[in-house]
Amino acid sequence: MQKRTTVPDIMAAKGKRKLTELTAYDYPTALWVDQSGIDMALVGDSLAMVVLGHEDTLSVGMPEMIHHTRAVSRGAQRSLVIADMPFMSYQASLEQALINAGLLLKEGRAQAVKLEGGCRVAPQIRAMVDAGIPVQGHLGLTPQSSAQFGGFKVQGKTAEAAKVLIDDALALTEAGCFSIVLEAIPASIAARITEAIPIPTIGIGAGPHCDGQVLVVHDVLGLYERFTPKFVKQYAKLGDPIRQALARYREEVENGTFPGPEHTFSIDAGEMSKLDTTRGKK
Repeated sequence: MQKRTTVPDIMAAKGKRKLTELTAYDYPTALWVDQSGIDMALVGDSLAMVVLGHEDTLSVGMPEMIHHTRAVSRGAQRSLVIADMPFMSYQASLEQALINAGLLLKEGRAQAVKLEGGCRVAPQIRAMVDAGIPVQGHLGLTPQSSAQFGGFKVQGKTAEAAKVLIDDALALTEAGCFSIVLEAIPASIAARITEAIPIPTIGIGAGPHCDGQVLVVHDVLGLYERFTPKFVKQYAKLGDPIRQALARYREEVENGTFPGPEHTFSIDAGEMSKLDTTRGKK
């Protein structure tokens, strides 16, 4: 078994190699991610949309996140497992943030947590890090705040907005984050942030200059067909072959070709005759 990727491993990679991160929401997907050599497996609150069918990421809470994180942790033996902190699991108080982050590690068996926001969540991050809980930050388009942004829109497109992002990244670094996800911001701003902080940046729609990249695994595999963001590259389109396989199964059941002899168990003829004899005596 390969050694598990650790938080120090992630931090030490900055400037030396590109990091990879993908979402995973269950045991089999975690196995695929892990066996592919991906550095970090993120149990994202995006599971609300791509797994549970909700319209946004606000519809999952701690019970769902713990449940899915526990499943991913069973499958990912090499990748660093990071669990998203869901909406309103950390915003209200430091105590709430600490308790919920601790639950994701203690019950979900994650090795780190991720939360959205800049300077306003720095106190929570600092408290978590002081308690021994590694934290990945998340800036730019933060889906839990999409209503405030007026939808899923690119962030940091003005000098003023870009300055806020840079200041937020510095604040998260000072608070103790081991890495920061940068989502849907101009590539030049992501490059500026990457140069400005000593911890890795992980881009999603933030251009090629980040220290690593993260995507939703369902987007990578072409399994989420409601919409495809501009920043996604589909490395496979598995929806059609899956539908074809399931339709073929239905057809073979309906026409009687499945199950065939090769899928059927048998009983010894002598035992069958004993059963017939026994039935006759009754």
